[in-house]
Amino acid sequence: MISDDQWESAAGVLRGAGSAAIFCHTSPDGDALGSMFGLGLYLTRLGKQVWMSWGSEDVDVPPQYRFLPGAGSVSRHSEIPESLELCVALDCADIERLGLLIERYKSAAASINIDHHKTNEGFGKINVIDPSASSTAELVFGLTTRMGGTGGVGLNPDEATCLYTGIVTDTGRFQYSSTTPETLRVAANLRDAGVDHELVARSVFESASFEYLQLVGVVMSRAQLSDGVVSSWLAQADLNGVGLDETEHLIDVLRAIRNVRLAILLKEKPEGGWKASLRSSGGEVDAAILAKSFGGGGHARAAGFDADGGPADVIPAIVQRLANLEGSSD
Repeated sequence: MISDDQWESAAGVLRGAGSAAIFCHTSPDGDALGSMFGLGLYLTRLGKQVWMSWGSEDVDVPPQYRFLPGAGSVSRHSEIPESLELCVALDCADIERLGLLIERYKSAAASINIDHHKTNEGFGKINVIDPSASSTAELVFGLTTRMGGTGGVGLNPDEATCLYTGIVTDTGRFQYSSTTPETLRVAANLRDAGVDHELVARSVFESASFEYLQLVGVVMSRAQLSDGVVSSWLAQADLNGVGLDETEHLIDVLRAIRNVRLAILLKEKPEGGWKASLRSSGGEVDAAILAKSFGGGGHARAAGFDADGGPADVIPAIVQRLANLEGSSD
């Protein structure tokens, strides 16, 4: 739970800042991008100078999110001043998720950390963290509401569309257990602000390329299922022009298999090494605890970590670690 003092501290710093750098995590998903664009556009409209970015060499917005207002306003990390008045980290479970922007964040005169991952230990000078929130976008909505206040500056349709996208993607279209009555009230308020929810649904969930759908076949052809754990993997050579940042929903195909309690998908990164994504179904497995044991983090139902080894090593290690964790809780 976030205290009134924490809310007001963050809102006060944002109100008083003349400029701000808004950072989300590397390999951004819908919540990271929606939160960043929503807050960045709002602050820009308040007359502040704003930079928006994430700490990767390549900062191209994934195709399914290019409809978002603000998608054309992303700066490369080299374009962001080294001396900053304020930095805001969004949806970063730990500071390492800022990648190439870590030092910019650390050296800023003021820093805010807004997140809903339960593994976030609070690396900002001001921390707005609530693991019970459905998404970081829901927290950004709460923050902008407090900044606007009664009769103040509310969200316009562009800003609302960004935050709605963050919420709808991180809740799996409101089907995950993180969806609370408050989440639905926030979504309703965003619809009232002018969100075209059909546009969001079409752009994010119904605009797959033919090449992407071929990847679904690749992932399923390699899938292995045992004792309620399904696993698969995807190499760089499989992508066929599809960006790795376009594949965030592939693991949901595995998770949707009947009676699966944990889905594992390994994806080879362009720079080498692998990204392991974990998804839990039914709440039987805590994916965050499992990921944290490998140096990663996330939520109980969705988590991940980076690995040096490939599928032949990492997948069996995850399965064995899960067995050890379950054995120790008996």
